[in-house]
Amino acid sequence: MGSHHVPARTVLFEREKNGVTYRVPALLYIPRWSTLLAFAEERLSVDDAHANLLVLRRGTFYRNYVEWEDMVAVDKARLTGHRSMNPCPIYDDFTGQIFLFFIAVLGSTTESYQIITGRNLARLCFITSSDQGRSWSDVTDLTHQVIGESLKEWATFALGPGHGIQLKSGRLLVPAYTYHINCRNCFGKLCRTTPQAFAFRSDDHGKSWKVGELIPNLHTVECQLVSVDEEDGSNILYCNARSSLGFRVQALSSDGGIVFQPAQLVEKLVETPSGCHGSVIGFPAPLAFLSNHDINNALQHKTHHRTGKGFQTPTWVLYSHPTSTHSRLNLGVYLSTYPKDADSWRGPWVIYEGPSAYSDLSYIELPSGEDGSVGLPPIVAFACLYENGLKSPYEQISFSIFTLYEVIQNLPLKTNVLHPPMTKDQRKGNCATS
Repeated sequence: MGSHHVPARTVLFEREKNGVTYRVPALLYIPRWSTLLAFAEERLSVDDAHANLLVLRRGTFYRNYVEWEDMVAVDKARLTGHRSMNPCPIYDDFTGQIFLFFIAVLGSTTESYQIITGRNLARLCFITSSDQGRSWSDVTDLTHQVIGESLKEWATFALGPGHGIQLKSGRLLVPAYTYHINCRNCFGKLCRTTPQAFAFRSDDHGKSWKVGELIPNLHTVECQLVSVDEEDGSNILYCNARSSLGFRVQALSSDGGIVFQPAQLVEKLVETPSGCHGSVIGFPAPLAFLSNHDINNALQHKTHHRTGKGFQTPTWVLYSHPTSTHSRLNLGVYLSTYPKDADSWRGPWVIYEGPSAYSDLSYIELPSGEDGSVGLPPIVAFACLYENGLKSPYEQISFSIFTLYEVIQNLPLKTNVLHPPMTKDQRKGNCATS
């Protein structure tokens, strides 16, 4: 690819000479404490079956840089005889407590073995921290208490990976997926499973948890969630999931993740042949980017029938994922100003040229001006923690920060991120984009 602007990056985890590899990044930003928590799996090799434990680097965010502490093992995040995988951190802004969810998988049992046999060997676990990740509680195994009898219908399950979210109501949500067993025995073998995403939820700040309904139609695997505010005062939950269908899949929930509506393909967000994890993060639309005409268009596009709830700042969504349809290559970011519309995505801006795979995004507000002047609106920015390398995507896990202004400036010129997408009627008769 030709030379273009890419954000600076800091390598936080790097493959060691003895083969120890760091994979599956998860990033959590806590604005109250200007703290970043960067998690990863430490594996004895790149193989999933050789996952071992979870590691952490804590970062303190200053006005124009991050100071990172040395890597530490999260020793509390483990069950005896199991390997720890799929870190999924959530911050409860009401209580100041951090939850680090993960799955603990027995021995070196692979996911494919569990799918073939229909015998789940994964456990749903979490630990907590009340001091911004400096120390952690003992592990809690929620498997039987929360999943219970549903385990009989699950060949296996996993979380996220990457961050969970909290709704304005206080509800905590952990993205997850399972391989649901459709037919257990067919000539003595497991016949068919369907991967389906869903969410675990808590309405009492983590004291108890429940399982949501599975996304009902298209195959959905690793996923993340965004709470989307709309201009008319309403709110939806948006799920973006990995698939093997050639494109990402999205699904919406109007009840905060209990039930999802039928999913749809997002043809502007391509997948690699077997799919790859991607990240989504929501943030308040910066109205300074919009003219009065743009705002009126946005309102007309979304609020033909006013609900009486009043105008609220809408949510935009940023998405990160490899941009190649052939391999895990060239990590890019995409922007949607109307996330309910699967055709609204614009991009990509490639932020890393070369082998790259899993990523996790966080939303950050930077102070305006050199002196952080009081009274000026903050600068909308994002942090991205992602797998990358020169020959393989799994050589390093790097960290980058970039602004919304940079995103918009570097999106392809043929896209206009500030205007609503065409309606179906407007698209009739137009040639498909290349």
